[in-house]
Order: sequence, then C-alpha cells, then structure tokens
Amino acid sequence: MNSKLVNKKLLIFDLDGTLIHSALDLAISVNLMLEKLGKNPFKEEIIHGWVGNGAHTLVWRALSGKKEVDTTLDKSYLSDALALFLKLYEKNLCVATKPYPHVKETLTSLKSKGYRLSLVSNKPFQFIEPILKKLALDGFFEIILGGDSLEKKKPDSLPLLYVCNTLGIDITQSVMIGDSKNDIQAANACQMDSIAVTYGYNYGEDIALYHPSIIINDFKDLIH
Repeated sequence: MNSKLVNKKLLIFDLDGTLIHSALDLAISVNLMLEKLGKNPFKEEIIHGWVGNGAHTLVWRALSGKKEVDTTLDKSYLSDALALFLKLYEKNLCVATKPYPHVKETLTSLKSKGYRLSLVSNKPFQFIEPILKKLALDGFFEIILGGDSLEKKKPDSLPLLYVCNTLGIDITQSVMIGDSKNDIQAANACQMDSIAVTYGYNYGEDIALYHPSIIINDFKDLIH
C-alpha cells in the first residue's frame, strides 16, 4: 500500500468521470434543450469539456456557447432552460451511460475489505440513485450527496466534512477519489488525502496541477 494512504477507513467517491462515463447522455440532453430553444447544438466532445460543476453551470455554459459563462444572460431565461434540461435529462439518464472498466468489482473488493464507502457528486441528487440502480452500482454507499444536497458543493470542502462528521470518521482516515479539480480542491481545502483518476472530465487540464496525493490510470489500481 502507498505510504500516503495507510490507516484509511473512509473512501469518498465522485460519480461522473470517476465511476461512470456519462458525458454522452449529458450531451444528448443539452442538445435537445438547445434545439427546443432554437439554438444550434454542439459536438459531444465540446460539451464533455463543460461537465463537472453541476447542471446549472453546464446549462449556463451551453447557452453561452463556451466554458466561460456569459454573465449577461437573463436569469429567468437561464432558470427556464435549466428546468427544461433537467426534464430532458431525466428521460435520458442511461441511454449510453456506463461504468468505467473495473468499477463494480473494485467497489465490491474495497467494501469486502472493510472500507466504508460514500459518494459526493455535483450532479443533482434526484438523478443519482436512478443511475446507480440502472447500472447495478447501488448498495455500496452509506451516504450519497448531490450538488444540491447541501448549501455548498465541491470544490468547497463542506460535503466532505459532512460525510466525515456524519460517519464519525476523522479527515486523516478519509480519502477523496475523483477525476476533476473540483474533487481535489475540495480535499485539499480540508487537508484530506485524495486520489485522482486520469480518465475523467477535467476540462482538458492535467490533474497533477492540483496536487492530489496519488494519481492512478485505472480504477482497479485503488485496490493496491
């Protein structure tokens, strides 16, 4: 075992880009929304680069046509677009979404070894459990938080602290596992160790720039 990860009890996982590859279904829903609003669609790989900060920011970026959001957009227009997107995404949760390689067997192994598992995502809470059930990933996590579960979401450390406090496990015995800077920054903000995966959605940036404790290329490497 890596010396940085000795005596850990709690593993906190991100969802999109870490456990599941969901970018295509998000892109489908974004483009359906744009079509209904009379706007041009975007290629999946462009929308892929907008994923990671929750539905509100994803829709804002889509309406802006770029990662840097247009702050002049009418708030009511943005709110209506978000409601439309959520309605469309609810119908397209698992069209193409699937777990990354080795996810289910690795979670099974970690749980069997006595680790306590929780999930902290920036995805709206209402979508998380239906996706987990559809992909047979339900039943692993003691606590599940969405981006709207608390007053703050990643990269704020509040969700991580909430999980630790609720389960009565110290930060030093906990690890955040994710694919984006939001996950690593949330961990760094509360001095929690972190493991970054290289295959997810980090806006085209090298995840090493955010100083995770460890970087892995394959989910199954968690076992080691």
